[in-house]
Amino acid sequence: MLVGERMSYPVISVPPEMPINEALTIMRREHIRRTPVVKNGKLVGIVADKDVLNASPSPATSLSIWEMNYLLSKIQVKDVMTKNPLTVSEQTPIEEAARIMADNKIGGLPVTRGDEVVGIITETDLFKIFLELMGARESGVRCTVTVANKPGQLAKLTQAIASQGGDFIAFGQFMGNDPDSRMITFKV
Repeated sequence: MLVGERMSYPVISVPPEMPINEALTIMRREHIRRTPVVKNGKLVGIVADKDVLNASPSPATSLSIWEMNYLLSKIQVKDVMTKNPLTVSEQTPIEEAARIMADNKIGGLPVTRGDEVVGIITETDLFKIFLELMGARESGVRCTVTVANKPGQLAKLTQAIASQGGDFIAFGQFMGNDPDSRMITFKV
């Protein structure tokens, strides 16, 4: 499975000169937590709602709402965005995008084709894939077995299920509690 098959698009982007309060309004309206920052058709950064909220005055401030809004209107996206964000292409395997996000503790990656932003892959997209892989929205019986980490164990399991007329709805294999075992979770 490739990023291009599961990315969110068309992507909602903002310009670097946009006031942060306008960017936050767009993110809230569109129910997104981050958006690429694009200038002249090229990716220059990414801004997340937390970047905007971190730049906002504390709720304990003595400023009036009008003063806060005035100050926020003077801060631009380019002042709080992450410059030169990590990106992936449409051809990146989905598990590689997930690894990049987990290793860098980020919630989304712009998807680019050359300099053009063509989509975004987020943790929400990955959760949807996980739900599909594990058959979370399908009815059936979910089982987890621990098997020895050696050749032929998976074949034995699938043959046993097939011999009883079972068919796999979903299947996943994970590290066991020790290096000599694997946990196999499946739904039939």
